[in-house]
Amino acid sequence: MSPKSLASIRCFLLDMDGTFYLGNRLLDGAIKFMEVIQQQGRDFVFLTNNSSNRGIAYAQKITAMGFPLSPEKVFTSGEATARFLLREYPGKRIYLVGTPALEEEFREFGLTLVQDNAELVVVGFDTTLTYQKLHRLCDYVRAGLPYIATHPDYNCPTEGGYLPDIGAIIAFVKASTGREPDRIIGKPYRQIIDELATKLQIPLQNLAMIGDRLYTDIALGQAAHITTILVLSGETKLEDVQTSPFQPDFIFENLGKVADELSKPE
Repeated sequence: MSPKSLASIRCFLLDMDGTFYLGNRLLDGAIKFMEVIQQQGRDFVFLTNNSSNRGIAYAQKITAMGFPLSPEKVFTSGEATARFLLREYPGKRIYLVGTPALEEEFREFGLTLVQDNAELVVVGFDTTLTYQKLHRLCDYVRAGLPYIATHPDYNCPTEGGYLPDIGAIIAFVKASTGREPDRIIGKPYRQIIDELATKLQIPLQNLAMIGDRLYTDIALGQAAHITTILVLSGETKLEDVQTSPFQPDFIFENLGKVADELSKPE
């Protein structure tokens, strides 16, 4: 772990499942952490790779658990991708493979979605996927159009097991076309952090990523060169850290222990 300090952190970027909640219950120390950072005038944003839903769905879920949350406090890979496209491909016609929720979000950002004569293709986690969508997507990718994915996850964890995620779609497209996406936005790729930092107007040195997975949350923080905090309330065990290439700056048992550290007198 590095000798970094948490004193300069103005905004904490929070993973959700395994960090703030598990299933449908808040984890120990979650509320305490929020109370402490709000008392100290610091901010937070929940960060998720899932591009099938908008921030409001996660806000409703967390609110139902007992922590009132505004949708503006959730940043998805879908929103990050929309912001990236608006800047890097202004006015381009986009063929989007995504849910109706993601389509709506893109349109609200002023992006143009088309079926025919597209100028680039974007793939999200599409729970409404059809063979027709895959056929059209592969045709466009094979034709050489710019090809962007919202995130790389192969599976989406649910309480009943796993759903095939966007990574499975990307594998299908590669098998058919030989191409991988030209750009992936979500974690562990740093583009999602760059888009959020621009939205919040906060320098990278004032951000910290908190999560329970070394290969996504901590890897993301390292890629973006921001402070990283591993919590042991979810997937990762302490012994996992020793053999991982992704080394966090700080390790705590849970968010409550992070709150204790922030509450110590300087």
